[in-house]
Amino acid sequence: MFGQQSLIFDTNKIKLPSLFYFELQTINTIKMNLKSFFLDMKQKIDPSTVVGHNTNFHFDIDGEQGGQITIEIKDGEVSVLDGFQGDPKCVVRSKDVTLMGILKGEINPMTALFMGKIKISNPGEMMKYAKVFGLMK
Repeated sequence: MFGQQSLIFDTNKIKLPSLFYFELQTINTIKMNLKSFFLDMKQKIDPSTVVGHNTNFHFDIDGEQGGQITIEIKDGEVSVLDGFQGDPKCVVRSKDVTLMGILKGEINPMTALFMGKIKISNPGEMMKYAKVFGLMK
């Protein structure tokens, strides 16, 4: 169901700023796929960056690596849930290859949005959280 991406990366030899390391570790790990990206998100988000925030995102991803994921933030608590749960403030629809391309830095997210390859129901809400989620650098 979920594809794989391989890369050899020795973190013991390279010292990088923590945010940059997070992105490399998240996107370029061995056997990285969309499902692991979303399911690991709870551990990746620094709770202090979302204290006082409340939102609910639905990700509707089409394709071989597709699925439906809910990301809910309630005052610093992050939940990643399988399927659609709760009322979303933002719904993101995309094909799996497009979202993987964005995560890998191969596709510019704004270009994908303007070309209709990714649809975002509430762009303002997405802009607030895109960096927190690791979708933009």
